[in-house]
Amino acid sequence: MNILLWHVHGSWTTSFVQGKHRYLVPVNAERDAWGRGRARTFDWPDTVEELPLDQLCSKDLGDVDVAIAQRPEELDLIPPHVPVIYVEHNTPKGDVPNTRHPLADRDDVLIAHVTHFNELFWDCGATRTTVIEHGIVEPHARWTGDLERLAIVTNEPVRRGRVTGTDLFPRFAEVAPLDVFGMGVAGLSGVTAHDDPPQHEMHTEVARRRAYLHLCRWTSLGLSLIEAMQMGMPVISLATTEAIAAVPPDAGVLSTRVSELVDAAQWLIDEPEAAARLGARARQVALTRYGLDRFLADWDRLLEEETCASR
Repeated sequence: MNILLWHVHGSWTTSFVQGKHRYLVPVNAERDAWGRGRARTFDWPDTVEELPLDQLCSKDLGDVDVAIAQRPEELDLIPPHVPVIYVEHNTPKGDVPNTRHPLADRDDVLIAHVTHFNELFWDCGATRTTVIEHGIVEPHARWTGDLERLAIVTNEPVRRGRVTGTDLFPRFAEVAPLDVFGMGVAGLSGVTAHDDPPQHEMHTEVARRRAYLHLCRWTSLGLSLIEAMQMGMPVISLATTEAIAAVPPDAGVLSTRVSELVDAAQWLIDEPEAAARLGARARQVALTRYGLDRFLADWDRLLEEETCASR
């Protein structure tokens, strides 16, 4: 099957393109948001081919079987004969829980949410919806926890502020040194910022920290959280959005009381055996629920259904 999709979310796309299909990714000279082409910091197979953006816009692509859209603006660039599945990565922004999805009440597209929380909170009207939960390429790194430090992986915490729980960082930094990894972390005070490190290096370093902090108040389920769990890390998380479904009680500590999470961080710093026990369970759960094979099988089933229905 020939699948057209834009390089928007690198981590999610890395999992998606591990399937058995041919993937056409638009590219332009600027390699900007509309034509990034193949990833340069993720390992993508040779079945991912770059498609010049001007060719997509100027001709009818007869060999495309289905398109995966991730932004509303992409719909105008997709040839009209091609069936479309819209992947919704994000929680709604706006008048929650009454936020209307930009593709609400359409009969020409299927919205595939990445979490059940997202499907519940978006108002999609009469548009068909489904949920395909995340699946990831298992990281090579394994948790050791030999450093009495805490790790966070998040993007743009300075700009996003309360959304990513940036205001909560100092409370945990009082317990143990806090390392924050991701894009746009430069400028954070009171922590050690690791700005946009290569993924494999980041995994190795994160896995040495005693516990993983997930302090996002309002976000879809972060792939970095699942990666930490598959590496065998114990999790300390706000009990918000999909995290409460992803992290069972015996794999971490979840609460909406920040003081309880701060106490949990101190406990895991002081008790490495407890951290190892929680981390082992986190790895077991994440490998089962968010494994790559299940993810690709779910997508194969949906792709086959949608392409058959359009014939």
